[in-house]
Parts: sequence; C-alpha cells; structure tokens
Amino acid sequence: MKLNTLNKNKILKNIDVDRINIAIYNTIGSTNDKCKTLKQSNDFNIVLAEEQTKGKGRMGKEWSSPLGNIYMSIAFSGSKSNEPLSLISGLICQEAINKVIGEDSIGLKWPNDIILNKKKVGGILIEKEVLGSDVTNIVGIGLNLKLVKKESWWGDLSEYQHVDRNELINTILRKFISYCDKGIDNWKEKWETSCMHLNSDIEIQSNNIKINEGMCIGITSRGALRISSNKDGKICEYEDGDRSIKGVY
Repeated sequence: MKLNTLNKNKILKNIDVDRINIAIYNTIGSTNDKCKTLKQSNDFNIVLAEEQTKGKGRMGKEWSSPLGNIYMSIAFSGSKSNEPLSLISGLICQEAINKVIGEDSIGLKWPNDIILNKKKVGGILIEKEVLGSDVTNIVGIGLNLKLVKKESWWGDLSEYQHVDRNELINTILRKFISYCDKGIDNWKEKWETSCMHLNSDIEIQSNNIKINEGMCIGITSRGALRISSNKDGKICEYEDGDRSIKGVY
C-alpha cells in the first residue's frame, strides 16, 4: 500500500466537487467529532486525517489511529437515516477495497468489521446528529493500511504494495455517493455473500457477556442478525446496539 500524503485533488477525482466540503488534517482528535461541528452546507462533509488522537469505535472502544492509515468521516443529511448504514457502509468499503486490490479477498463481520485473512483491517462507526426534524448521518471509516504494533486480531493491507491510498479513498467516496443517490441493488444478498460467518456457529454477546449461540442464517432487510439457536432451534434476531459476535478472527 502506497502511504503517500493525502491529496485533495486525487481524492476528489471524477467527483462533483460542488457537492462536497472536504477538510484534511495532519492530526485531529476524531474525524467523527469534527464532522459534528461543521455546518451541512453541501450534500457531503468529508473529514480526513493522517492520525487521530481520540479515535473511537463502537460501544466507546478506542480505535488505534497511528500515522498513515485511513481515517475518514462522511456526513450527510437525508432519507438514509432508517437504513442499516453500518452494514451498507461496510459493504461499500469491502467492494472498494476488492476493486482497488484486484481480488475478492475482503470479507465482512456483523455489524461493522472489515476482514482480511481472518483479521480485522477496518471498521465502521455510525453516529447521528438530530436537530428538530433534521438528521445528519455521520459515517466514520477506519482502515488499517500498515500497522507497526498489532494485537493478535488486527490486520492491515500492507501486502498490497501496488495500491494507492488516495485512489482507495476516492473509490470509497464515489461508491458512497452513488449509494446516496441511487441506492444499492440487492445490498442484503451482497452483504450475506461477503459475510465471514454465514452458516457457521457463532456466539452472540451483549457487552462481552454471552446471551446466545447458534448458526448464523443471514440478516434482515433492516440489518438485524438472524441465528438459529443451538438451544431450541428458534430463529432469533439481534439489532446491533450493544450486540456483537465473539471472535471470527
């Protein structure tokens, strides 16, 4: 992965710049938090940073954010508020990475993890800002391109030396804008095809405490996880919230 400097012109290549407000920082606390402070004067506010000092993930977890990876937040208003943005954004990133690396190596773990070689290489954090009837959706995207220090379950994209970071960001943005404009046909089926744990036994946790286990049989159209419980065969559905799947790395 080519860790060249973030370049506004390359990032916005073949994108209608009149629809975009973009800000690029060397160091920032959190790209999501910065998005919350920006006025939504165009269709999309985009914040990128070389590093974050207060990067965050789901359920208040810290997101390690050293120099040279992808830390990006996209803020937009509109009707997508009721759609499972975490899953759809993960699918967009998965398709973009596969396109840029030239192979179908990237998988997805419910509800927000991006997986390569059974390790987490990226994640999605969805937040919303509500002012009266106006809702601003904020999609935070973190992708590990090259990590020096790793936990056992962390991965990165460093094996793909030919990939340009600005090109990958551009591909994600173009796919995301297309989704906002036109939607994604058969997104549920596409997500399930990329799911790392479909038809596998999994353990469902709430705040790291086991609440059920069974075979993953897919997701609903609103993004809830469906499992067939090992206990009695009952079909159970779980919204993301504080729910997660143990392991799969």
